[in-house]
Amino acid sequence: MSAFMEECKTGMRARHLAYKTEKSYSNWIRRYIFFHNKKHPQEMAESEVVEFLNYLAMERQCSPSTQSQALSALVFLYKQVLIRPLGDLHGITHAKGKTRLPVVLSPAEVQAILQRLQGVDRLITELMYGSGLRVSEAVSLRIKDVDLYNHCLTIRMAKGAKDRVVTLASSIESSLVNQIQCARAIHTQDVKQGFGYAPAPYALRRKLGTSLRSPEWQFVFPSANLCSIPDTGDTVRFHRHPDNVSKSIKKASRLCNIPKRVTTHVFRHSFATHLLGSGADIRTVQDQLGHADVKTTEIYTHVLKRGAMAVKSPLDLLNKSS
Repeated sequence: MSAFMEECKTGMRARHLAYKTEKSYSNWIRRYIFFHNKKHPQEMAESEVVEFLNYLAMERQCSPSTQSQALSALVFLYKQVLIRPLGDLHGITHAKGKTRLPVVLSPAEVQAILQRLQGVDRLITELMYGSGLRVSEAVSLRIKDVDLYNHCLTIRMAKGAKDRVVTLASSIESSLVNQIQCARAIHTQDVKQGFGYAPAPYALRRKLGTSLRSPEWQFVFPSANLCSIPDTGDTVRFHRHPDNVSKSIKKASRLCNIPKRVTTHVFRHSFATHLLGSGADIRTVQDQLGHADVKTTEIYTHVLKRGAMAVKSPLDLLNKSS
């Protein structure tokens, strides 16, 4: 089992899959094998794959995206590792999706949470709300992608491997400058100790070489500790872990007694909703968020339509007439 999983990981790294994708695929391959009582995938085929996917949909009641991710992992396993692509997968029970409106904070709630946050976690949260960033995009921001002159940020290799340019709130620029100075100071110490290379995808590491040791390639929010890159063993300093930000936000929301499930992604939802509410064009919001389809952005118009500004309650009209 261990040797086989190492073979799978080697195949993923040879195709330069993202580290998060590698971990996700490895997890699904393990679950698939254990579901079939540790039977080797070479001894299984389409019927076992369908059985596992149906188990996820019917027994585990997973979401469509979860089932789709599991399928992608197994397709990769058979096509790239076992070199035996899967045929038609007849009889799959597709997981049922549920339409849910995103959780959105009011401006007062956003302000209350920000006041409870301090230091780096507050600045990262301000970036998420002020620029509509995912937490992964905020923590992985590099110095070279901060454009103070044009008041914007360049987000590299976001979801869907796309780049985009987003607005930067002028009210946090001074805080961002101070954070960049701190990141540069940490990098200077790393260089003195013989380190200082910025983490980057394999092809980029090979292309840029020693250029990755320059300050502009460093993360704006560096991790407190050095670590090793899994596939090469090189010692580098990654960015701050998203979980640290998430824990701070949850603690702050509890202190504020906000009766909502507040996650890091809620600030991205709030950015889009408040931007649309202020009169911004939906295409502008779509570009800021990096959505490929405007239909994805339209979910925020539904949030606005169900708010206080959308329709008048018949009860209010009745009370006014009495």
